[in-house]
Amino acid sequence: MKKVSLFSIFFCISLLLSAQENKDKNVASFELGSGLNFSFNEGDYQFNFGGFIQPAFNYSKVKGADADNEFNAKNAFLIISGKAVKEKVSFLIQTDYSKSQPLLDAWLAYHPFKNTIVTVGQKQTFVNNREMTYREDRLQFTDRSLLSQNLSNTGREFGLFVETKFGNKFGIAPMLAITSGDGRNSFGGDSRDSDLGGLKIGGRLDIYPLGFFTQGNDLFSADLAHEENLKLVIGAAASKNKGASHAVGEGHGNFFLYDANGKNDLPDYSQMYIDVLLKYKGFSLLAEYANASAEGLDLVYVDETALTVLAPQQISEYLVLGDSYNVQAGYVTEKGFSVDFRYESATPEFESNLNSILSDASSYTFGITKYFDNNNLKMQASLTTIDLAQGNNQTIGELVFQIIF
Repeated sequence: MKKVSLFSIFFCISLLLSAQENKDKNVASFELGSGLNFSFNEGDYQFNFGGFIQPAFNYSKVKGADADNEFNAKNAFLIISGKAVKEKVSFLIQTDYSKSQPLLDAWLAYHPFKNTIVTVGQKQTFVNNREMTYREDRLQFTDRSLLSQNLSNTGREFGLFVETKFGNKFGIAPMLAITSGDGRNSFGGDSRDSDLGGLKIGGRLDIYPLGFFTQGNDLFSADLAHEENLKLVIGAAASKNKGASHAVGEGHGNFFLYDANGKNDLPDYSQMYIDVLLKYKGFSLLAEYANASAEGLDLVYVDETALTVLAPQQISEYLVLGDSYNVQAGYVTEKGFSVDFRYESATPEFESNLNSILSDASSYTFGITKYFDNNNLKMQASLTTIDLAQGNNQTIGELVFQIIF
């Protein structure tokens, strides 16, 4: 990854020098939030170098235990993107150096028509809940909801993605994804660490009964654009992962199950989401529902010798199964001050199984945000309480600073 970063920096410098040598056709510019931009051949070829950092302070306390305090880099993104206008091709490489495995997105896209995009590679998928489709710097709170955290990891997958959009006063946006079903970096440490199970097939359908949001305002749940007219999007997403070996289908090899002959017999894992997002003059309301279920569990064994049959409720110890709700609302003033509130709950499919991965819980979050330069420079604070049906309740506080360059 270091070699890639050094090469990228060298390439950017070379492009800048080239732009200075031919000012008539080539342009270089920098703007906070937009990064370092290069345009060649009068805009036919475009290149961008940017990213964002989020230093954060975190406070967490489990009832009956001492509090923990931590100061770290919540996210440290480096983003390289570009497009060839005449060839109708674009690309993006996105890394987060706050993680041990930094590569998040690496894709190549073809734009055959104005509102159609065909993408191949690793990217943030749209088959999750709506909040999970927003990039980490565009969240309404300091962190994602428990619904997003419980049912997703990074939300990135490797495969083929098709996105379209139709209409004007009444909009519709169908999307389809066929992926490896093993999340990001799905081939593991090297090419010998092959995927497990089959493909994951999913899609999303968004309907805009009052027309599309202001350009760019669909990238956030908060109403930063202060929509002059009421805007609304109703969405539904679903996916089926053929042979999952990860709690939420974003990895592989985390567990194995077997048939009577001792061969791998992984369960099928399905997720379904329904969400509604409303925006009007700074006010926003997002409501989400999620359900996760498993199939293909007949005569499945937990050991390779086929001596112990998987009990019906035991599958919830391998996969996240159950229902979740998330409702969040907020208001952003004209001067960029925002007050937000979130309530959510989770109900495991097998409530009597105390070892279920998904816990029976409810949560409340209060957040305040000051946007100094739209979303490019902001400060966020939030306080969350998590009430667990089994176990000690938790309190989490977080303060995050953000600058997008």
